[in-house]
Amino acid sequence: MDIRLDKRLSPRRNTMIKAQIVFAGGNRRVDCIIRNLSDGGAKLEVASVGGIPQTFDLIAPDHRPHSCRVAWRALKELGVQFLS
Repeated sequence: MDIRLDKRLSPRRNTMIKAQIVFAGGNRRVDCIIRNLSDGGAKLEVASVGGIPQTFDLIAPDHRPHSCRVAWRALKELGVQFLS
């Protein structure tokens, strides 16, 4: 039996929001999908996590931009914490 403790400070809602990871002073952009979202962070789906830096901006239409720090990485997913 696999029991994992949820360390999130606020609950996440499942989403399917198209967004972009923006870094290198706005010169680099990676398309992503925000798979779930909370007040403090999100899970992002990408084609590959390779080349994505530890901190970046997350931009989605009709949502406010967020500065993010990567909390964890998998093959095609990132868990991010929103920075204040």
